[in-house]
Amino acid sequence: MKQQNLGTAKPVEAFAGVFRRTLAYNDAAMLCQFEIKKGATLPMHHHDPVQIGICLTGRVRFLAENPADEFEATPGDGYVIASNQIHGLEAIEDSTYIEVFCPSRPEYADF
Repeated sequence: MKQQNLGTAKPVEAFAGVFRRTLAYNDAAMLCQFEIKKGATLPMHHHDPVQIGICLTGRVRFLAENPADEFEATPGDGYVIASNQIHGLEAIEDSTYIEVFCPSRPEYADF
């Protein structure tokens, strides 16, 4: 079992303007907090773990291979991205969101 406090977790800059804090994980699931600066982007990508999240502050646009799958997330909006679904993100405002990955993403297991 691995756990950290949000106030003391070290932020990792995954991409320019995108900061991740890994808070808890085991082999089955991982909890992360992200902060993204207005205008920052995540390139289109995919991964095996299912991604479930909630936007806490700001506004982000999730991009998809199929434009019909694209959406904006604002505070209180939950979402799920299926395993291996191609997606990206752009920050419309400075934003914070929490995500759970099932199973864990080994590349995010940095404590």
